Amino acid sequence: MPIISYFFGIYIRMYHDDHPPMHIHVEYQGHIALVGIQDAQIIKGSLPKKAYNLVKEWIFEHQEELYADWELAQRFEPLQKIAGADND
Repeated sequence: MPIISYFFGIYIRMYHDDHPPMHIHVEYQGHIALVGIQDAQIIKGSLPKKAYNLVKEWIFEHQEELYADWELAQRFEPLQKIAGADND
């Protein structure tokens, strides 16, 4: 599963041809969660509060890029990296 972003120890991944709703896979220090792209709500799993708040803010700042990557993933095309919350 491609890593599309990494910041503050948080890995953001997206599967090709993944199921709706549009979401990302987030991993942080052993915690794993599916987080919706449209509303930044946790669909499944859990994250520590500080990590979740960083991810939520990041999603809203990069929503258009996430939508574009979701469309690429549905067509099995290479995904674009997205700058992290630490601007890497």
